[in-house]
Amino acid sequence: MMSPMEERATLSPGTTYDPGLTQTYTGKITRIVDREGNFNVRRAGRNWRDFNPYTYLISVSWWNFSLIVIVTFILVNLLFAWAYSLIGADQIKVPDARTSLGQFFNLFFFSAHTLTTVGFGNMYPVGVMGNVVAAIEALLGLMAFAIATGLLFGRFSQPSARFGFSQHMAIAPFRDETSLQFRVVNRRSNNLIEVEAKVMLMTVELVKGKLQRKFTPLDLERTQILFMPLTWTVVHPIDKQSPLYGKNAADLESLQAEVVVMMRGYDETFGQVVYARYSYRYDEILWGVKFSAAFEIDPEGDLVLGVDKVGLTEPVPMPEIR
Repeated sequence: MMSPMEERATLSPGTTYDPGLTQTYTGKITRIVDREGNFNVRRAGRNWRDFNPYTYLISVSWWNFSLIVIVTFILVNLLFAWAYSLIGADQIKVPDARTSLGQFFNLFFFSAHTLTTVGFGNMYPVGVMGNVVAAIEALLGLMAFAIATGLLFGRFSQPSARFGFSQHMAIAPFRDETSLQFRVVNRRSNNLIEVEAKVMLMTVELVKGKLQRKFTPLDLERTQILFMPLTWTVVHPIDKQSPLYGKNAADLESLQAEVVVMMRGYDETFGQVVYARYSYRYDEILWGVKFSAAFEIDPEGDLVLGVDKVGLTEPVPMPEIR
């Protein structure tokens, strides 16, 4: 089965290509893909049924996930401590407290023991209602911690590959001509194989008197590499067939040009295919530079990769285009 970009190459010249980002132009946007690799689209008009807590808790940051778990744990225990206080202090055997606040804290800690099914033995229910509420809480605790365990497993079992992109693209010499380049690296130590890149140029152009977005796949010097233990400089040759041929920085700005990148690779550690998206706007393209070496050889003869050097560039003279 052909990929969308391969299918694009077989389309007739009059056929337009839309990767799913719409050709309709309704106004200038900041960018199509943000720095985190997310599409710059906000959804409005949704209701509570459209919210999926599982996907949210799987994808949210570790800091926010931990905060949600801690806050939820505290709120649930406060709720059950309040319930125990309503049914009466005589239903729960807790240490004596001098103040009502101290009594509430004792009920809070009894709730925490019950929710986690710890049961130290110093606090326990003695009445029918106390046992009923404690049984309900224990059941909810078992289900809640089963869900939390599943979420933790899901988060830890996600592929750990993380593509790192150069901060800028470069217009650099290539085979007596020029080229558009960016560099990518696997920021983690797991192995990626069969790494593939697809690159697309988005411009805003006047078509039949109306502004419209145009998407053009960019041919690459190579679309795939077998291994990526070091960096990979992805190169689009700017020849006469390139939509960038003869254009300068001012031209790209007037076209609101944005280069959208999609990376794909197989993560050997997890046995899964991983993806990453990125984009570069016209003002993130450097002219007359090339990427500097990001690795060196240590005294023992091992290659040392500087992951933080993926975007390092240096000036280079540009060839004259005939």
